[in-house]
Amino acid sequence: MRNIDSLRTRSEFDAVYRKHRSYADPNLVVYCADGTGKLGIVCSKKVGNSVVRHHFARLVREAYRLNKKHIRKDKDIIVLARKSAKDQGFTEIEASLISLLRRHSVYEEGSSEKTS
Repeated sequence: MRNIDSLRTRSEFDAVYRKHRSYADPNLVVYCADGTGKLGIVCSKKVGNSVVRHHFARLVREAYRLNKKHIRKDKDIIVLARKSAKDQGFTEIEASLISLLRRHSVYEEGSSEKTS
């Protein structure tokens, strides 16, 4: 059972890219736009083979899932991997994601919303 709504179609990704605001660090680039609270993950072949790319996607999904209660529900988010992300573990990816979401003002530390 999936508990994370994902951006799936090209048109959904394009909508975020068109209306985007992006911030980056050495590991990730995060795009945010008004939307329905979906997550999209982009990891090109330049980052690594399919095992590396899927590992990165699993790390990002888990970091998102664990922090979902602090993330605003009215934003669509695209997380793009940089080459250096393949050498990072979960804690580094999670820290990068949280810091970039804070820069977007999407991560709310004191959120008291209940998750379902």
